[in-house]
Amino acid sequence: MPMYKVRPFHGAPGAVRAEQLPTCMYPMQNLHRGPAAAAPLHQEEVDPSLLALESRQEEILKRLYELKTAVDGLSKMIQTPDADFDVTNIIQADECAPLTANTADLDSMLGKDYDALKDIVINANPSQPPLSLLVLHSLLCERYKILSAVHTHSSVKCVPENLLKCFGEQTRKQSRHEYQLGFTLIWKNVPKPQMKFSIQTMCPIEGEGNIARFLFSLFGQKHNVVTSTLIDSWVDTAIFQLKEGSNKEKAAVLRSMNTTLGKTSWLGGNELTVADIVAWCALQQTSSSNAVPANVQKWMKSCENLVPFNSALKLLK
Repeated sequence: MPMYKVRPFHGAPGAVRAEQLPTCMYPMQNLHRGPAAAAPLHQEEVDPSLLALESRQEEILKRLYELKTAVDGLSKMIQTPDADFDVTNIIQADECAPLTANTADLDSMLGKDYDALKDIVINANPSQPPLSLLVLHSLLCERYKILSAVHTHSSVKCVPENLLKCFGEQTRKQSRHEYQLGFTLIWKNVPKPQMKFSIQTMCPIEGEGNIARFLFSLFGQKHNVVTSTLIDSWVDTAIFQLKEGSNKEKAAVLRSMNTTLGKTSWLGGNELTVADIVAWCALQQTSSSNAVPANVQKWMKSCENLVPFNSALKLLK
């Protein structure tokens, strides 16, 4: 008789089965059973931020491809001689409001100030009078009721009589609140013209060209992008090359003006713009006005036939 009796693990129907031992240390799910078996594990492991980054990268690559295609097209057009085009047709097709149009809304351009008079104050050096600003003042007087004034700063010892009366004889016949715009010119020892229309809060606008752009915007003319860019270019060219440049630069500008004015009546197209005013004044204040090409001479006479130009011309005599 045995001392210890143990029921067998195998054989009989009621025998206890042996425990199934593992065949490896770390069991893992089989990834090679097929797409259905691998999908749940893939969805659990991928970070949503990585999916968003991947989508963003694909969008950027798509945009870069589109930009590259556009640049390649422009490059082929520029390198092709037949691709040159004349912007004169675009300028002539531009629709702009003439200077004789209805009065622009000063509140929308200068801001509403509770019915107070909007006063533009300009500091200028009498040794270099900004002739274009005087022409623009005369043009603005044809559009608005302007209260004009001329003063002399203590930094200036002597101002010629014609500059003290550059706005003509100013007789104030109405109360201040009945005017639409105030225009005050102060002859002051400053390196370049400065302008403010909001004395307390505004940084000054400096430079004759920049002030001329601002004043001309009060006429409310609208241009397309091409014409606006050409007008700005002519203003800068007149100030920095025609007025302040070397003789070689002035000659090049006159040739370019002659070509442009052979196609259009004015530098900006078929209507007078700030480019004509600044360029004409620059020519009058330099020796370049003595010898100019034919088209430029014709254009200068057209300018001088207008009263504001003619009045400004008298200041130079």
